[in-house]
Amino acid sequence: MRAALFLLLILAIAAVPGSVFPQRSIDATRVTTYLAQHAIIGPWLDNIRMFDVFSSPWFAASYILLLISLIGCIVPRIRLHCKALRSPLPRVPKRLERLPASTTRTIDGAPGDVMTAVRELWRRKGYRVRVDEPVDGVQTAVAAGGRMRETGNLLFHTCLVLVVLAVAADHLMGWRGDVIVPVRQSFSSAAGTYTTLDLGPWVSTSDIKPWSVTMKNLDVTFEKNVPKSSSQYGQPRNFVATVTTQEGSDQPMKRTLAVNDALDIAGASVYLLGNGYAPIITVRSPQNKVLYRQATPFLPQDNFYRSVGAIKVPAASPRQLGLFGFFLPTAQFDNKFGPISAFPGPKKPALFLGAYTGKLFPDDLPQSVYTLDTQDMKQVTENGQPWRRVIYAGQVIKLPDGTSVSCDANIPRWAGLSVRYDPGKTTALIAALFGLAGLIMSITLQQRRIFVKISVVNDEGGDGAVKRRTLINAGALAKGEDPRLQVVLDMLLDGVDAKLGNNTTADKTGALR
Repeated sequence: MRAALFLLLILAIAAVPGSVFPQRSIDATRVTTYLAQHAIIGPWLDNIRMFDVFSSPWFAASYILLLISLIGCIVPRIRLHCKALRSPLPRVPKRLERLPASTTRTIDGAPGDVMTAVRELWRRKGYRVRVDEPVDGVQTAVAAGGRMRETGNLLFHTCLVLVVLAVAADHLMGWRGDVIVPVRQSFSSAAGTYTTLDLGPWVSTSDIKPWSVTMKNLDVTFEKNVPKSSSQYGQPRNFVATVTTQEGSDQPMKRTLAVNDALDIAGASVYLLGNGYAPIITVRSPQNKVLYRQATPFLPQDNFYRSVGAIKVPAASPRQLGLFGFFLPTAQFDNKFGPISAFPGPKKPALFLGAYTGKLFPDDLPQSVYTLDTQDMKQVTENGQPWRRVIYAGQVIKLPDGTSVSCDANIPRWAGLSVRYDPGKTTALIAALFGLAGLIMSITLQQRRIFVKISVVNDEGGDGAVKRRTLINAGALAKGEDPRLQVVLDMLLDGVDAKLGNNTTADKTGALR
């Protein structure tokens, strides 16, 4: 156990660089930028896997050693516990008063009836019971309870190992990908079609099974039946996508995709994470040649879908063209804040754009589809001022060089899909549930042994008559601290009194908590 705790500390220390340096599995662009900005130390850090901490050999060695240590701790304990479950109960000590808890009581009733009542109370609570043959008129019995405490403890630690193995399987053999799919467009699952794709160390692009999904419709409902001054005005009420899925050569299936209700396709789970608007933008050269035409997603920034985005036209000549700005589904002008969206629904859609010319992808580094890197670009001006224009849906505008930009009257939406393949998630869930049950057992149950001696005594009454009664001597001990041990003994004898019908202030249920 000491080795396991030490390795756990080592694992925590080994995880620190993963939060200090950018990780390729989270943001490959930041890693590339870091390497470009730190030409000397960057390659050295990359060689020791500081940008891939959680898949590095030295990090893997730390948690593998931790697992081996846990397994080495669990296996001997399981063997000893199984042996303890099969071992016979111990003999009743001669002097019960020396035990941590003990008590004595004289009860009206025959010794056989008293022993029967004691045995029934023990067995009702799941105690393991042994009643010995009387010796010199004294009958003894022993009971052991709380055997499942150690079982729960071992179950918890075993399930902990299974959870770690399941998480490791997800990391090594799982993958995840994100993609934006505009309405009335399709997406086919393949390595090159995802916007972002993160493969596990043991996963190759050929392991991604082919399937497709077509975004038929995205039904989005906003609250509009309240005053505009209310904080609930414009709040989203429902997001439901109607899609058609097809796996391999199977027939297409019409299905519904909603938030927190994933689709299972070819063993992968498809989640609906977000949505927004993707206005169809067309860019034509001064010679009326189409340079760009597609649904361009804009990323929402607030509840009223004020969205930012970029239009990148690498086909423009002589220099590449980039347009940046924001999209407002219901455009209005505010004296204080300027252009705003008054409602998240497309009541008066408009684009507010600026323009740059130059090299769209400096150093050929990847970049977000929503942003424009202008470090190798020059801003387009008109009469000495930066060029700015507003395009309402269905309108056409022109840049100073004659290039035209138009926005279709129909504004489609886009849905953000997140695809996850987690081969160990079912194992992790089941192990977590059983581990929780084992933890509860190990916390709530107490391991106790209770010993009882029953004998007959002569009790002389006030009138001089001698009455035969039963004397119970009881003692108990527990594994570890048990502040209720004496209470358990008293409740045992109170329960015996109650079962025999004697007048007592005992707990009539005879519970042995």
